[in-house]
Amino acid sequence: MYIHVPRRLEQQLMKDIRQHIMRPFLTRRRARNAATHCNTLQHTATHCNTLHHTATHCNTLQDTASHCKTLQDTASHCKTMQHTARQCNTLQYTAIHYNTLQLTATHCNTLQHTATHCNTLQHTVTHCNILQHIAIHCNTLQHTATPCNTRHCKTLQDTATPCNTTHYNTLQHTATHTHRGVSSSSC
Repeated sequence: MYIHVPRRLEQQLMKDIRQHIMRPFLTRRRARNAATHCNTLQHTATHCNTLHHTATHCNTLQDTASHCKTLQDTASHCKTMQHTARQCNTLQYTAIHYNTLQLTATHCNTLQHTATHCNTLQHTVTHCNILQHIAIHCNTLQHTATPCNTRHCKTLQDTATPCNTTHYNTLQHTATHTHRGVSSSSC
């Protein structure tokens, strides 16, 4: 680890070392070589400190880059989750819409069946009313034709006679049978 010493203090220290420690032991030439060697060591130490500072800075940048990559991965995962959530919501909405349509279709089929049944009942009631009207008309003709002795009445009686036989009985039977099969007060 390098301790930072102010430049002025460092120069004064080197000067003192040269004058008081190294001078008595070294000649001038040796002193110059020692000073050069000392300068080289000082330069090397400064270079080492610069490299150490650069390495520390590089490590900080590496940590920052790693953290940035983690954040980037998290953001990417978040976007994927957001997309999945949107897709899920769309599918949920589609499912609800499908269920609503299915319920509506079922309800519509029920209403259609009811309407068909109602039309059938209405047709049956109409048919019953017609048969009832025919039966009443036949009874009226028969009632009118019975007391008549005139030619016109005789014709009516001849016309009404078949009502007394099979045709009348069939109409009466059909009207009665229809009346029992339909829950309407018309028949």
